[in-house]
Amino acid sequence: MALEEPDAAQVSLGAEIRRRRKQLDTTLANLAAQAGISHSFLSQLERGYARPSMTTLEKIARALGTTQVSLMLAADPGRAADAPTDAPPGAQIVRADQGAVLPQSGDDAGHARLLVNGDAAFYPQEHALGTREFGDFYRHEQDEWLHVVSGEIEVDLSDGRIVELRTGDSLYYAGGIPHRWRLVGPDVAHLIVVQASL
Repeated sequence: MALEEPDAAQVSLGAEIRRRRKQLDTTLANLAAQAGISHSFLSQLERGYARPSMTTLEKIARALGTTQVSLMLAADPGRAADAPTDAPPGAQIVRADQGAVLPQSGDDAGHARLLVNGDAAFYPQEHALGTREFGDFYRHEQDEWLHVVSGEIEVDLSDGRIVELRTGDSLYYAGGIPHRWRLVGPDVAHLIVVQASL
């Protein structure tokens, strides 16, 4: 999604993508081709003038040899080490208006918000899922646990098995298993997704 004016989160995310790309000594065109996105979109993204969906961020992370979560952490300018906190050492608070937020895959498809800052043993995310179509598969090395707070979804685990989950249901799957979700109930589904760290 193109932005008329960059915001701090997108500038931070773009700078991190550019830093990692340069660290790999690859060009914009090469990274865009590896991620299956346009060169112009990647250029806008690196300058903070575009907001990627979670699906696009997954593709970019794979091409960079990193994770979605690592890139999302860079998209949260409120996580600065000198930011005031009420938490004691070894604890963190992420307020309702904090945490990196990215769209799922389209304007009305929902969003994902990272619920922890910096290095952690696991990475919980809040998802609002509004799309009724399966998108591309996500595939990452980390194990993942999904809990449906409200709504009804289907999870495609890529081997032809569709798992239907309703309010209160959970699903755990090992890293490396391709997966994707879609809404099947009448209302936006709210999920908590916890991804292990690498």
